[in-house]
Amino acid sequence: MLWTASQVLRKFSTSSNYYQNKLKLAIIGQSLFGQEVYSNLRKQGHKVVGVFTVPDKDGKADPLAVAAEKDGTPVFKFPRWRVKGKPIPEVVEAYKAVGAELNVMPFCSQFIPMNVIDDPKHGSIIYHPSILPLHRGASAINWTLIHGDKKAGFSVFWADDGLDTGPILLQRECAVEPNDTVDTLYNRFLFPEGIKAMVESVQLIADGKAPRIPQSEEGATYEGIQKKSNAKVNMAQPAEAIHNWIRGHDKVPGATTVIDGLTVTLYGSSMLGGSAPAGQPLEIEGASQPGLVTKNGLVLYGTDGKALLVKNLQFEDGKMISAAKYFSSGESSSVELTDDEKKIAEEIRNIWKGILSNVPAVEDTTDFFKSGAASMDVVRLVEEVKQKCAGIQLQTEDVYMATTFQDFIQMFVRRLRGEDQEEELVVDYATKEINNMTLKMPYQCFINGNFEDAENGKVYDTINPTDGSVICKVAYASVGDVDRAVAAAKEAFYEGPWGRMNPRDRGTMLFKLADLMEEHEEELATIESIDSGAVSTARRSPSTKRGPNRNLTFTKREPIGVCAIIIPWNYPLMMLAWKSAACLAAGNTLVLKPAQVTPLTALKFAELSAKAGIPKGVINILPGSGGMVGQRLSDHPDIRKLGFTGSTPIGKQIMKSCALSNLKKVSLELGGKSPLIIFSDCDMDKAVRMGMSSVYFNKGENCIAAGRLFVEESIHDEYISRVVEELKKMKIGDPLDRSTDHGPQNHKAHMVKLLEYCEVGLKEGATLVYGGKQVDRPGFFMEPTVFTGVEDHMFIAKEESFGPIMVVSKFKDGDVDGVLRRANDTEYGLASGVFTRDINKAMYVSERLDAGTVFVNTYNKTDVASPFGGFKQSGFGKDLGEDALLEYLKTKAITVEY
Repeated sequence: MLWTASQVLRKFSTSSNYYQNKLKLAIIGQSLFGQEVYSNLRKQGHKVVGVFTVPDKDGKADPLAVAAEKDGTPVFKFPRWRVKGKPIPEVVEAYKAVGAELNVMPFCSQFIPMNVIDDPKHGSIIYHPSILPLHRGASAINWTLIHGDKKAGFSVFWADDGLDTGPILLQRECAVEPNDTVDTLYNRFLFPEGIKAMVESVQLIADGKAPRIPQSEEGATYEGIQKKSNAKVNMAQPAEAIHNWIRGHDKVPGATTVIDGLTVTLYGSSMLGGSAPAGQPLEIEGASQPGLVTKNGLVLYGTDGKALLVKNLQFEDGKMISAAKYFSSGESSSVELTDDEKKIAEEIRNIWKGILSNVPAVEDTTDFFKSGAASMDVVRLVEEVKQKCAGIQLQTEDVYMATTFQDFIQMFVRRLRGEDQEEELVVDYATKEINNMTLKMPYQCFINGNFEDAENGKVYDTINPTDGSVICKVAYASVGDVDRAVAAAKEAFYEGPWGRMNPRDRGTMLFKLADLMEEHEEELATIESIDSGAVSTARRSPSTKRGPNRNLTFTKREPIGVCAIIIPWNYPLMMLAWKSAACLAAGNTLVLKPAQVTPLTALKFAELSAKAGIPKGVINILPGSGGMVGQRLSDHPDIRKLGFTGSTPIGKQIMKSCALSNLKKVSLELGGKSPLIIFSDCDMDKAVRMGMSSVYFNKGENCIAAGRLFVEESIHDEYISRVVEELKKMKIGDPLDRSTDHGPQNHKAHMVKLLEYCEVGLKEGATLVYGGKQVDRPGFFMEPTVFTGVEDHMFIAKEESFGPIMVVSKFKDGDVDGVLRRANDTEYGLASGVFTRDINKAMYVSERLDAGTVFVNTYNKTDVASPFGGFKQSGFGKDLGEDALLEYLKTKAITVEY
């Protein structure tokens, strides 16, 4: 949700308290969560007098200890606080010596004695990842998912001698999405909001405003720690219950089942929305019917006949495989290593040795997990290998799928050679027989080089405006999908080959993509027509310097990093091309949200980008709502630039969110009310033809459409008469019919808005000369409309219709300056136009029109080499031309003394 004025006021009105009441704190806990709480409390001015955390593991300190030691904060690393239930005197004595006024316990996994809990004058507060009194115990997030709770959340409570039973200080909650996992809930809500809540709780205590709300025993639950031994899935239950059990155990301890007599752990469960693709049957112990190994993974069925999809399987020896490869695992032949690859393999062997310090020697058969490695070691292995071999694409999942050293090296070498990068892209298509061809349309999110369902499993209908029919169901991206797409784009930029690729090679890939788009031109154009209503004619439109004191100063332009682009529904493919071309050519990675009502060409573009060889994560496409996906892109801290085309009100909200989040760079192409001035000395034929094009091109759904025509009085009546005469000849119909002049409006709600716009014009006293109604036929067709007698104060004179409505006002003969004042009397400044045979008049008017583009004796003629963008509330920043490239670059100045 976007910030409201009251929220901003509240944030800043309370910020002054952060410099008044402060406390001396002891932080007792561990992990990255503990580190963030510690750092944020210090930023707010509280004094941390001691940090109490766990001992180093394998010579590596906990993140909380690392941060505290760096700051010079006293750090204590106790393996335990009690022995046989009794406090250890020297440990308690060391704690009391720091003199804390409050104990803050973020992610505290140790049992702390009550004489420590109660010692500070303000006692102790603890973070717990559930909405207490629900799910007391150590596996709270897991049980939230296992039980299928619709809400998750956390509690900050006052510690007592019970088990998570102390009074509540503060609680926060969020909705649980259908395919949430422990990781997604933690990353999306429990981690970031939990840190804020711990800091807020401390300040409430410091200000004497912290509540103590007793926990109710009504509805209280307690569940124990989940272990591998009791994590077996009961297959004799509905699909959703099976799904909840699996996702509640992902990644730890992992839900198990029995396949072919072997215990197998299931990871990556999601409910299956549509019908399962073809596959091979697989017997699952206790299941109501056999599973199905498909190209997307293992399909499991519940007793209710509904299905879920499992992505990965792990065997008892620790090896993990893609569930889709169950019947083909182990079939790949080994590769022979070159001398250089053998040297790299030995360097990686040394990395293994450093991690598996308990193993005398790392042999080819050494198993990473059987040798005692844990999940933290997996992260360390991946990071150290990526540091050693810059540019290698490696993820933690790869380690689970190649657990022995030999398998790991084979996987690594194939990855290094790029052999497994050519794996066939799996695309589920929605197909339609239209325009003498079979349209194949991807409908899922495109994230990190793969098409996949939205994390929450939601879909929505995309509608054909020609007849109102459903084209197909499209994935409805969630906040979690945005986060994954941004993470993929971030890794692709900082770790992948794209950020290090030279511009020539990057250009080669983009030209290949352009060739593929041209090869699929007719298919893309047809998809665009059925998705947006665009008619056939619309589819085919077109330093170094030497400084003083012997300093050499030069500048270089660098890519910004992860960029977001949000495009509108009127020109889906063109807007995508305009913005993404500059973004990618500059060397950035991209997360793009198409308009909710026109997602299909963007998803087809994603498929072609993969075929063009664009590395995974460079391009990500997220269909869905602006309120959710667009908002998250605006807020996301890892996005450094956002390009938006759309309405002015939404542009303002986006700009505000971009500023509040991380001050990300923004370019905005917003609304318009473009004036077109037609003088009596014009070429009348051309002025009629181009004037109509300025209004009715693309059914008026055109950001630079002439929103208001000013016609000189002496030719006004003739001009209107000629326009109406031409409108009567205009063919309204199917946009796929190449003889059609005027297609359907993009969607029903927009057509209703246009009809209301016409009603307002009539009520205010404008004269409806032609049209103004919906066409009597199926689909969302609006009659081309003409209003005359429009006065400057009227609503239709000031507001954009974004439809096929010509709004005409007279001006007195010869009153050039007067008509200029009227034309510029608008908050918009996107485009404008003038028709006259007098070149001096044309230049005089064009220099004084306050708009980003001025058309003289033409209209709608944009050039890819010419910058495009508006003034005032039509936004800022440019598309097209060199200026567009600069929008996606940052300039660095480097000075060298010699």
